[in-house]
Amino acid sequence: MNGRVALVTGGGRGIGREAALLLSAAGARVMIVARSATELAAVGLEFVVADLGTAEGCALAVAETERRLGPIEVLVVNHGIGSAHERLVWEQDPATWRETMRINLDGPFELARLTVGGMCKRGFGRLVFTSSTAGEKAERSGSAYSASKHGVIGLARAVAQDAGPFGVTSNAVLPGWVRTAMAERSAQAEAKRRDVSVEQVWRERAALYPQNRVLEPIEVAQVIAFLCSEAAGGVNGEAITVALGGLW
Repeated sequence: MNGRVALVTGGGRGIGREAALLLSAAGARVMIVARSATELAAVGLEFVVADLGTAEGCALAVAETERRLGPIEVLVVNHGIGSAHERLVWEQDPATWRETMRINLDGPFELARLTVGGMCKRGFGRLVFTSSTAGEKAERSGSAYSASKHGVIGLARAVAQDAGPFGVTSNAVLPGWVRTAMAERSAQAEAKRRDVSVEQVWRERAALYPQNRVLEPIEVAQVIAFLCSEAAGGVNGEAITVALGGLW
C-alpha cells in the first residue's frame, strides 16, 4: 500500500475508522470522510466533512482527496444509515425509503462513478463496499435497509465487470452484528419496542453466532484492508460475509 491514495467514507468511527487506520499503517495516504468534524479530527488522519448522501458531497470528497493527496487508487465505501427507525413495509414512510437509498445506494454509485474511470486509466484500483448480511437475507421491518444493502452488492459486482479488465477490483463485505454506534441505536430501538434491556438484545444477537459474541469493528476492517491490498488482485466481484460463521 506504500504511497497509495485511499478515500474511506464513514471514517470517523466504527469499521471505517479501523479500516482507515489499518490502511494508513500499511503505508497508504488516507483521506477519511463523514459528517462529524469532531469524530474525524479525533482519528488523526486527513479528513473532509461532507454529506455523502448528495452528489455534491460525493464530488467534494473526491475533489478534496485528489487536491490534497493525489489520484484516488483505493476507495472504501463504508458510510450508511441503519434500520432502527424503519417500520413494517405497509407502515413505512416513503421518506424513510428515499433517505436510505440516497445515503446507502446513491452515494456509493456517485463515488464509484467519480473514481473508477481514473483507476482504469492508470491500470490499478481497489473498491470495497460495506454491505451487510442483510444484503442477502432481508430483515423484518427493514425494507429500505435490506433493499439498499442488496443493491450495494449489485453495484460492487457491476463495477467489477466494468473495471476488471483494467486491473481494478471491486468487492463487498457483509458484516454480521458489530457493536458500532449504528448497531447500538438499533439495539436501543428494539429494546424499547419489546420492553427489554439493551443488553438482552445484544445477548440475543451474540447467540446467533457459534462463538456466542458479536464482531468487533477491527475484524471487519482487517478483511477490508486485505481486499485493498496488492495481494487481493485475484478477488473481484465477491460478496464476502464476515459473521463468525453465523447466518446473520
